[in-house]
Amino acid sequence: MSKDHQVKAKKHLGQHFLIDESIAEKIANTLSFKGYKHVLEIGPGTGVLTKYLLKKETTTHVIEIDPESVEYLKNNYLNLADRVIEQDFLKYNLNEVFENESFAIIGNFPYNISTQIVFKTLEMREQIPEFAGMFQKEVAQRICSKEGNKVYGILSVLTQAFYDAEYLFTVPPTVFNPPPKVESGVLLLKRKEHYTLPCSEDLLFKVVKTAFQQRRKTLRNSLKTLNLSDNLREDSIFGMRPEQLSVSEFIKLTSLIENDINS
Repeated sequence: MSKDHQVKAKKHLGQHFLIDESIAEKIANTLSFKGYKHVLEIGPGTGVLTKYLLKKETTTHVIEIDPESVEYLKNNYLNLADRVIEQDFLKYNLNEVFENESFAIIGNFPYNISTQIVFKTLEMREQIPEFAGMFQKEVAQRICSKEGNKVYGILSVLTQAFYDAEYLFTVPPTVFNPPPKVESGVLLLKRKEHYTLPCSEDLLFKVVKTAFQQRRKTLRNSLKTLNLSDNLREDSIFGMRPEQLSVSEFIKLTSLIENDINS
């Protein structure tokens, strides 16, 4: 493959290649590059963001599932060639590369797997102090949303239980090839200083997901399946709907439920 060979975007991989250099540089600069030695870019495509990451003092690794993109990257970024991981991010054990070291995640994420990327990040949060990336705008807004907002939901609560989430800027479809049908949004996640929970993590996930599955109902009704004691269900918090609870209130609710279950 020649160096000037153009990689074709593949619809089944959700590829939309960023072609605006100024936006690529702006995304690269969203990370602090402090507190870790490695950065992992997910889905680098033709490397428009990669080239700016390679200028940083951290060591850049990329993970890419598309063989055509992998070959292009190895031919065009020779100093990166041995750090191109040809794998599916969602299925790959990243400790084969990073062992137990910390690393940041960045990327122009395929829309069709973007929420799964966030959930895998949450699973590995002990190693991931920072996360920056481009999502479909409404997904980025949902991740960063606060209680009382109609887009506030499962993704908002579970992400913000461990990370401070900030919506940074909106990106128009015109800066991609091919252009997507919707706007994109760039966000930054910074892991909270105290990100270990005072309650069961598994139970928090269960409570949040169960509550938002019937988001219009009060918690007294939506959490019926948890078989809580009548005494606990009289607590005023159960008269609220899930979208009214802040992240800290969901954690408090989970602690109450955990104590009730164990009593």
